[in-house]
Amino acid sequence: MFTGIITDIGSVASRDGGRFQIASKYQAASVEVGCSIACDGVCLTVTGVEPNADGCRFSVDVSNETCSKTTLDEWRPGRRVNLERSATLGSEMGGHVVLGHVDGLVSIVDIRQDGESSRFSFEAPEHLSLYIAPKGSIALDGTSLTVNEVSANRFGVNLIPHSLQVTTWGEKKVGDQVNLEVDVFARYVARLMEFRQ
Repeated sequence: MFTGIITDIGSVASRDGGRFQIASKYQAASVEVGCSIACDGVCLTVTGVEPNADGCRFSVDVSNETCSKTTLDEWRPGRRVNLERSATLGSEMGGHVVLGHVDGLVSIVDIRQDGESSRFSFEAPEHLSLYIAPKGSIALDGTSLTVNEVSANRFGVNLIPHSLQVTTWGEKKVGDQVNLEVDVFARYVARLMEFRQ
């Protein structure tokens, strides 16, 4: 489980089919084989760890299914990715409950300044739109965000300057696709409502 609070920006060091090596500032001694790290919001299992001068490189193996449902199929060496270690008991819950199970991709359709913040607008697949509600929580590329407004299958969020600096959001542009995980509680409420009909 994660909280959607990004703790490092890593970069893809290498790719061999479904095996990726990701360079991170996480110290090698703190990353264990078998632990989970959310990479752009995708929960991945660490399969190897190598120390380097800045921290470590960790390896992950990714299935074809995961590649087909996320942005990982586009990942190439040099790509920067949002990273978050799994939550631990007693740690601060700064965002919301994030599982690292990506539901699908959304496209950035507009970016504009809104005071000191940046307002991003997205288009979601129709089958996921019903889980997105104004003032609800959402995870985009692993980042816990609050939905501002929803209109049909479009929705918007604001990112403050701090978030733009400590994540990859400052590098995003119109047309980019990002990983979407809807709020887990919205998913269960919708499922329960199916049984009431």
